[in-house]
Amino acid sequence: MWFFDASHKKFSFPPEKKPYEDNTLKSLLSHLMKKNGMSIFLFVFLFFYPFPATQASSLREDAVVKAVRETSPAVVNISTEQVVERRVSHVSPFFNDPYFDKFFKDFFEPGYEKKYTRKSLGSGVIFEKRGYILTNWHVVEKASQIKVILINEEIFNAKLIGSSPELDLAVLKIEAQRNLPTTKIGDSDRLMIGEKVIAIGNPFGLSHTVTTGVISAQRRSLRVGENVYLDFIQTDASINPGNSGGPLLNIDGELIGINSAIYGEGAQGIGFAIPISKAKRVVDDLITYGEVNPAWVGIKLQTLSPEMAHYLGYPGEDGVLVKETEPGSPAEKGGIEKTDIIIKIENEHVKTKPDFWAILRQYTSNESIPFTLFRKGAIITLAIKAEKFPLARAEEYFFNLLGIQIQKGEPTQTKPTVNTESKGIAIVKVRDGSRAYNLGIKPGDLILQINETSINSFPDFQKSVAGIFQKDTVLFLIQRGFHGYYLTIPLENE
Repeated sequence: MWFFDASHKKFSFPPEKKPYEDNTLKSLLSHLMKKNGMSIFLFVFLFFYPFPATQASSLREDAVVKAVRETSPAVVNISTEQVVERRVSHVSPFFNDPYFDKFFKDFFEPGYEKKYTRKSLGSGVIFEKRGYILTNWHVVEKASQIKVILINEEIFNAKLIGSSPELDLAVLKIEAQRNLPTTKIGDSDRLMIGEKVIAIGNPFGLSHTVTTGVISAQRRSLRVGENVYLDFIQTDASINPGNSGGPLLNIDGELIGINSAIYGEGAQGIGFAIPISKAKRVVDDLITYGEVNPAWVGIKLQTLSPEMAHYLGYPGEDGVLVKETEPGSPAEKGGIEKTDIIIKIENEHVKTKPDFWAILRQYTSNESIPFTLFRKGAIITLAIKAEKFPLARAEEYFFNLLGIQIQKGEPTQTKPTVNTESKGIAIVKVRDGSRAYNLGIKPGDLILQINETSINSFPDFQKSVAGIFQKDTVLFLIQRGFHGYYLTIPLENE
């Protein structure tokens, strides 16, 4: 045992033991090793050995840390610029004085178009090593310039490859002279309520901000302005302005959604993301065609009245009635019949006609879509192989829907007198009692734009019509004589 020598204020060995020549640590260790062997050696080794920092940090490296580290290189910052024109209508207070006009004309000349640049920020995720980036459509909407910033602060000019306003998705492309890091793609069809998720983005320009939460709900519907988006993932992970377009990950670091929106009205902890399964359905179309070819099935619908439901023996209240299937259409070829009641499209319940079209907008022209129907007392399911809208039917469809017959062939050479470069296409007939007739459209009017798309030729007209068959409204720019005006016509899809 040890003894404390108070006179010398040091530890010493018992008197009967032979003292060592010094009290150094080396001497003490030597003595201990002789007396107690290996056990003392291990104690001293463990006490004094400096453990590597990596071993200590590994105790804190959970699944979230690992997922963020592996995915962050594929998350990008998106910066956009948009040139906005604003008409200044103030009257000059200088009474057209040449000297003052020289300096102040830009501010006071009546009708002067003043341009300024609007900047915004968003996020995106690289999903293909050649530089393809998935983000939200509203992040790059009407952008005149798009820049992408990688995690290492490299900056690239990006090109918009394709977009879908209906799904709020867009694909960008940057040209890097190397393969870029990508994210693993998960399966959003197998999510669980309460499952932990991770959101990465650039809120308020703060690059690569990480937030975590859980999945609060699935298959949420969200209205943003006039658009209704279906099948959203709801999460309580913080999603702020600038997060839009960034990835939502599961705990394994797999991409399960594209962060898209925040629920307003002062709510907190309610964010939404587009399921990656929905995005995967349209990515090929966006890359190949620059847009999504919407699913056309060729069905004319009718609101299901209680009287018709009773007559057909249908016990429910929700659903839509098949009024007619177009000859040669996917619906006819797939076996849908007149007086069938459509109850569901895949997993989505169809309650009304607007529901039917909103759900159908989630699909593309090359998909097989399951329809659940009520027919003669039985519930049946049919797989309908959707197709592209047939451009050859555009004229007929346009006339049946709106009552407008247009001039086929070369566009009119009448010079427009409004601010547009479109040549326009002439209206030659308006059916009495039609939607167009009731809104005052007349033969001789020119259609310059359909839903903000300029009509320069008959093919332009056909393509624009192919894009409205699932819409709730159609916006026209009409020219009559020396005047031009916009007109919105509500559509009740037939």
